[in-house]
Amino acid sequence: MPKLKPDTLLQRRERILDAAERCFARAGFHRTTMQHICKEAGISPGGLYVHFASKEDLIAGITERDRAKLAGKLANLPEAPDLLTALSQLGEHYALEEPHYKRVLCVEIGCEATRNPAVGEIYRTVDVFCRQSFEQVFAKARESGRIAADDDPRLLAEVVSLIGDGLFWRRAVHPEFNAQEVLPVLVRMVSELLKPVDPANEAARPQPAKKTGRARVEAAQ
Repeated sequence: MPKLKPDTLLQRRERILDAAERCFARAGFHRTTMQHICKEAGISPGGLYVHFASKEDLIAGITERDRAKLAGKLANLPEAPDLLTALSQLGEHYALEEPHYKRVLCVEIGCEATRNPAVGEIYRTVDVFCRQSFEQVFAKARESGRIAADDDPRLLAEVVSLIGDGLFWRRAVHPEFNAQEVLPVLVRMVSELLKPVDPANEAARPQPAKKTGRARVEAAQ
């Protein structure tokens, strides 16, 4: 058989991952077979096994692709003109713009992680990456004076991750859940935690007058 070009192999790999996502979300990890994924992707078993040897490998491929996508979105957060708006847009993307089956898939992988050690390791690796990424974003924002949060960046990242997990779960299991209605409230909650600093207001804030040498002496007495 002719050797496929790298671009063709990459496109086929992406098509397999897309098909696996839909199959896992629709039927679950255990009820889905490799044959189901082949049919969904429109390829032969041989074509699938060139890329993935097992369903666990497929889960690893799906989560790694999602992690790379999130990494790209988080990379620009520290320099965003408005951190809170940027976080809100990130939430809108995952809670509103992405299709419903993506959130169902997250729940399915999370449930499988509780009983399948291989999937559990994959899940925890991605979870740690997400929390550490948010921690770095909040640490940079606090160091640069863009937020005045009372809590340390690690704890802030933990809370924001918990909010995201809850949002994903509700959208996955409740068909009538209105994420668009809830998101503004969640953004206000996050704002209370982060306490964003408006650069314009900060610059306009009156600064205490410098004390003369005599005033410093008097203040010390």
